[in-house]
Amino acid sequence: MLGIYFTGTGNSRYVLDIFLKKYDKTADICALTDENIAYFIENNEKIIFSYPVQFSNIPKILKDFVDKNQRLWRGKHIFVIATMGLFSGDGAGILARRLQKYGAQIEGGLHLKMPDSIADEKVLKRSLERNKALVQAAEQKIDKAVQNLKYGKPPQEGIGFCYHMVGLFGQRLYFYNKTKYYTDKLKIDAQKCVGCGKCATQCPMKNIHIEQNTAKASNQCTMCYCCVNICPRQAITLLGKKVVEQGTIKKYL
Repeated sequence: MLGIYFTGTGNSRYVLDIFLKKYDKTADICALTDENIAYFIENNEKIIFSYPVQFSNIPKILKDFVDKNQRLWRGKHIFVIATMGLFSGDGAGILARRLQKYGAQIEGGLHLKMPDSIADEKVLKRSLERNKALVQAAEQKIDKAVQNLKYGKPPQEGIGFCYHMVGLFGQRLYFYNKTKYYTDKLKIDAQKCVGCGKCATQCPMKNIHIEQNTAKASNQCTMCYCCVNICPRQAITLLGKKVVEQGTIKKYL
């Protein structure tokens, strides 16, 4: 068994770790950006995907990865985990349908509400206690899902026509262009930036580089919010105008 994750602030990696510890401790785990990931996929029949939902859609980096490696999915048995800050609808289903198109067999889906990663929008912020409670509730939901999966009754959250309609008309139809392309909206305040390079090192798209001791962004941002949340000077924003509160999964454990 193989666990594959894409994450910005650690939510999707964390829930995948918990899931696999309860379901199959011998399973391999691999980041979407790992250079050996094709080898791992080829050598595992069962796969657990874990990733964050963006505007009731899957991240652009994940879409491109699935499409680029379409030959790898035929005959694979896949369970999908989607993490979200607010609303998803069919967060797990939209990846499931894409994988099915390439010959995968979808076993089920699980939706987990987690602390929101969007650090520059005040309206999305919750208290520390509330976020810790969300993580605990997610862990309990994982435990139940694993038990059902072991008994041959995997959860089907996000899978099916009704979920599809909820996801489509809930957000995706109105924000389709947000995730259709990579974005060039990442902003770096040169007055705050000290050129430490943390953002450049952690960016999964290699979209940031350091030039004359200042971080510079290109136009290939996949909106994972990793750089925004780890910048020690709060110099990076994406959707909002200033950083309200930074947070990674470690903050809520």
